Amino acid sequence: MGNSSSRITAQDRRAILNMKLQRDKLHIYQKKIQTVLTREHEIAKECLARDDKSRALLALRRRKYQEQLLVKTDAQLEALEKLTSTIEFSLVEKAVLYGLQQGNQVLKEIHKEMSLEAVERLIEETDEARAYQREVSNLLAGAMTNEEEDAVEDELEALEREILGATAAPTMPDAPSTVPVSPEVQEEEEEGSGETEAEKKAKRAKERAKARREAAREGTEPMLA
Repeated sequence: MGNSSSRITAQDRRAILNMKLQRDKLHIYQKKIQTVLTREHEIAKECLARDDKSRALLALRRRKYQEQLLVKTDAQLEALEKLTSTIEFSLVEKAVLYGLQQGNQVLKEIHKEMSLEAVERLIEETDEARAYQREVSNLLAGAMTNEEEDAVEDELEALEREILGATAAPTMPDAPSTVPVSPEVQEEEEEGSGETEAEKKAKRAKERAKARREAAREGTEPMLA
């Protein structure tokens, strides 16, 4: 193919530079839009908490669309950048220029998606907000794949389980079915578990007699058991 650098014109270099600038801008957008993605997730949870499943689904669908938009655009720009560094630029010039044109369009679209004000309209009750919600739903209907829609449904179900788990009443422990006993008494009961009833009565009588003798020495009379 010869020396590719000698075939690259000043206009070509500008195209390559613009492509790299697009990637830099996209990376900046990726950081900024994270606030929007987080808020959409919160809105979905808020809607589910008040049993508004349709708006929760809309928030998650919009969030999934934005995530995939960033991933696909980044992959496209990365692929174009690799092409310019591995093969004759003249062979991919049209692809690069087309990619730049598409990239600019997508970056504009991503920029529109970065508005927190627009996100809040997903849960507002005004007529204008409802019209916006219908518009977003219609736009997403043709912009997301079946796999992406399935992923959103799975995410919605996971959030529902999370909400139900958080709002479920705490389970109270069962009341004890036996009367608590001291360790000493429990030990004696365990040791005497093999004794006959007569032996147990004799043992208790012996213990009471011993208690009386000790009380007599101290000058007191114990209460009868």
